[in-house]
Amino acid sequence: MTLAATPLVTLTDIQAAQTLLAGWVGRTPLVQFPGRDLWLKAENLQPTGAFKLRGAFNKLLSLSVEQRARGVVAHSSGNHAGAVAYAARALGVPAVVVMPSGAPQTKLAATRACGAEVVLMGEASEERAAKAAELARERGLTPVPPYDDPQIIAGAATVGLEILHDLPTVGTVLVPVSGGGLISGVAAAIKSQRPDVRVIGVEPELAADAQASLRAGRRMAWAAADVARTLADGLRVTELGELTWEHIRSHVDDIVTVGEADIRRAVCDTALKARLVAEPSGAVTVAALYGAHEFGPGPVVAVVSGGNLDVSTLITLQTSPDPVPLHTTPDHPAFTEL
Repeated sequence: MTLAATPLVTLTDIQAAQTLLAGWVGRTPLVQFPGRDLWLKAENLQPTGAFKLRGAFNKLLSLSVEQRARGVVAHSSGNHAGAVAYAARALGVPAVVVMPSGAPQTKLAATRACGAEVVLMGEASEERAAKAAELARERGLTPVPPYDDPQIIAGAATVGLEILHDLPTVGTVLVPVSGGGLISGVAAAIKSQRPDVRVIGVEPELAADAQASLRAGRRMAWAAADVARTLADGLRVTELGELTWEHIRSHVDDIVTVGEADIRRAVCDTALKARLVAEPSGAVTVAALYGAHEFGPGPVVAVVSGGNLDVSTLITLQTSPDPVPLHTTPDHPAFTEL
């Protein structure tokens, strides 16, 4: 059976994940952007600095005693690596993580600090996936996929449950898109209870395979060399997963793209005005507000998916030229210039 034939994650699955994660994963706040009808879902405040902890714990807690004893293997550009390492340490599970050789030092150090064995590979996600599969066969390890897995999606979906509980009047939720695990879960959680709320994915123009897929009605792959150009290192996946694609085409209203200059500006605005540290991959949702996108009435929630940012990168971004200001729409105060 292929992943595409696997049933979509249900509200029951998501609520079960929420119960399972209680005591293991923090409930993150909605932080209002000063003076705006814009709220930031601060997943950067998780212990590992990103939403990935939700899926990692949900997956590891679902394993048998025998599987935990043998250990797990994951492949990741950074945040999933840190999440699996953190959850594995908490549960006493041996972990091996395959990461890109060019991963930010912040993410590499955090993963190693949790005691995981780190194996460095090239920049392409396909290389990391192949190496992780090889290690799983050789050592009898259980794979913990970064996104294309029901437990991973259900764990990420708890973000959506929290948004609906904390802001019942929400009109639009903006979610970063990489392999699709986060937006799949958030969209499934929200649409199962509030189909009127718009769920919109955001990704870099330089790594817009998800938007291309939604427009074409089928999964589209981009070359690794192309997606490697974006500053948003966590969004450099070349193709959506089979299972995440099924969720996206069933539940997601649209996917928009943002330019590199806007991503840089969003990182700085989020840090200096909202007082939240967002890595480029996590700030793309704020960057979406710089364009001429119309998201309709009601409060907008931008999911800040991670905040693992090297200090040197933040300094560089702060000295970069400012991109264009936010698009202004009189009827939508969220879109006035920050």
